[in-house]
Amino acid sequence: MKPETRPQSAHFSSGPCAKRPGWTLQALSDALVGRSHRAKPGKAKLKKIIEDSRAILGIPADYKIAIVPASDTGAVEMAMWSMLGARPVDLLAWESFGEGWVTDAVKQLKLKDARTLKAAYGALPDLTQVDWNHDVLFTWNGTTSGVRVPNGDWIADDRAGLSICDATSAAFAMELPWSKLDVVTWSWQKVLGGEAAHGMLVLSPRAVARLETHVPAWPMPKIFRMTKGGKLIDGLFEGETINTPSMLAVEDALDGLNWAREIGGLKGLIGRSQANFAAIDQWVATTPWIKFLAEAPETRSNTSVCLVFSAPAIEALPADQQAAFAKQVATLLEREGVAFDIGAYRDAPPGLRIWAGATVETADLNALFPWIEWAYRETLKAQAA
Repeated sequence: MKPETRPQSAHFSSGPCAKRPGWTLQALSDALVGRSHRAKPGKAKLKKIIEDSRAILGIPADYKIAIVPASDTGAVEMAMWSMLGARPVDLLAWESFGEGWVTDAVKQLKLKDARTLKAAYGALPDLTQVDWNHDVLFTWNGTTSGVRVPNGDWIADDRAGLSICDATSAAFAMELPWSKLDVVTWSWQKVLGGEAAHGMLVLSPRAVARLETHVPAWPMPKIFRMTKGGKLIDGLFEGETINTPSMLAVEDALDGLNWAREIGGLKGLIGRSQANFAAIDQWVATTPWIKFLAEAPETRSNTSVCLVFSAPAIEALPADQQAAFAKQVATLLEREGVAFDIGAYRDAPPGLRIWAGATVETADLNALFPWIEWAYRETLKAQAA
């Protein structure tokens, strides 16, 4: 029998993520469509995104914040192309996006003093092996593996290198120790459910000093340039974007930040995400055929929650058949209109990936679990037939 209760929202994608509860197109009615982003009202809206982000996340006053093109990817690439090469670099990878930064550093920038510390999906590299005389590039939360660093204790206070952190599925959902982080990036499309294509880049004073003293050995595309004549381009950190942003996306970002304030700021956002994770955790604990991909409980993400099927009959299947099984479960859920886009990332082990960030309602997750159980049973029946 199919469950009787359906989630009110079936949006559990890990990016772009669910809109905030109650969102409608009316939220964008004040967007400055047809106006220049360089006009005074447009610049004011862009600057307000920077100011509101600083206030909600508790970013120190002496850190610089910019709105940049190409989502979180663009923000990370700007940091890599502008800052790497001054020191050796440790590259940490335990899922697809971390692997992507390794590829760019080694094969595109061709850094000779690059050291890669890797772990398989479900685990973290040995963080004690990181050399803080080097620059260190890592993701705070592995969006495609559901594995996060548990805290910032492993980051040296007296580091000589820069800590460069891709925090796209962590910002606004996890505590970030700003004093430990020199470069932080995220995109609008994650925890606050904003529209895609725009990224945020945060620089500590140490990162600014690197920009103003280090000249990369490679040509710098215009879209990556943050200095002129050896000095930081201050306007970039006051809302004067490098390229033309969508004013609809800007309005949506402001709406998400306003909602974040209404529910209690960072504490409220983290609380909602943790409540969602707790619901998933409880369901997994009572469901014998599914488990977290993240092996250690303290490393389990409370946003991009990755699950794999643990029944012996499924685990014994060849990899391609496991992938087909997981895909069929996700397909049935989408066909029923109860969960969209919750299949595992294409490079990850077969399974499900459920977004549990603040814009998701816990009641919708509780309504989803019986449907996953139904889809699992239906797929088993089809396989037996």
